[in-house]
Amino acid sequence: MSKNKAAFEAIKPDFGRSFTYQKFDARNTNKNQGWHYHPEIELVYVNGGNGKRQIGSHLSYYQQGDLILIGSNLPHCGFTDACTGNTSESVVQMKTDFLGSDFFEIPEMKNIQRLFEKAKGGIAFNGNTKKKIGEKIEILEYKSDFQRLLAILNILNELAASKEYQILNADSLSMETQTKENDRINTIFNHVKEHYQEAISLDEMAELSHMTVPSFCRYFKKVTNKTFVQFVNEYRMIHASTLLSETTKSITDICFESGFNNFSHFNKSFKAFTGMSPSDYRNEQQTVLR
Repeated sequence: MSKNKAAFEAIKPDFGRSFTYQKFDARNTNKNQGWHYHPEIELVYVNGGNGKRQIGSHLSYYQQGDLILIGSNLPHCGFTDACTGNTSESVVQMKTDFLGSDFFEIPEMKNIQRLFEKAKGGIAFNGNTKKKIGEKIEILEYKSDFQRLLAILNILNELAASKEYQILNADSLSMETQTKENDRINTIFNHVKEHYQEAISLDEMAELSHMTVPSFCRYFKKVTNKTFVQFVNEYRMIHASTLLSETTKSITDICFESGFNNFSHFNKSFKAFTGMSPSDYRNEQQTVLR
């Protein structure tokens, strides 16, 4: 498998279980940070800390933990690393038919079925839902297998009823399309992930994708609903947001470290992306985190 392709992750539940549950902390870190996808739906709770989300073509920065539901075959990167500063990360993974092919067809499961449909675009939960459900996910560690199964159904039902959420990819990017197309978009995403701090030309990307520049631009816009320049700038803005919140580096240094070669353009782009200047953003984040 080329390092530029999203890895297909084969998830095997422990013997006698229909789902997987894992908890990671400082002693047992989640090492699956690469760009990957799998047919299982994934529920992730990050207890505290700040970090990046990359789910499909969506890029954003989370604060004070995260609660995310990721649909089947939706490519994503890991959410935590050594710099996140979280207490722990809990992950539940299950196939859409993990209780049988017809179970979610019964009337009582319709809300969860609709939740799974929304999750095709990735869902980030916030507010009281994040806190309340996060606590329930962490308690799974201490339950028996049967109690854990009932608790997961309860959690999914509560998430289905919550109004405190954001769908991250309105036009979901699923890996259910042809393998050739999967490889192409993953090559593009991974190239940006590895080189966003450098200049990336359309000519370079078109050649990497075996396309002409106009064809590449049309293709990328069709798949992600964004221009390539917009996508790269968003990637750089997320990196700049992280540095502004978590380091004392000068704004000038952050500008160039994030891949911008013009300070005025960086300021203008950052304000358009966040609604405030880099200095105002840093001041606000420091106030929130005190």
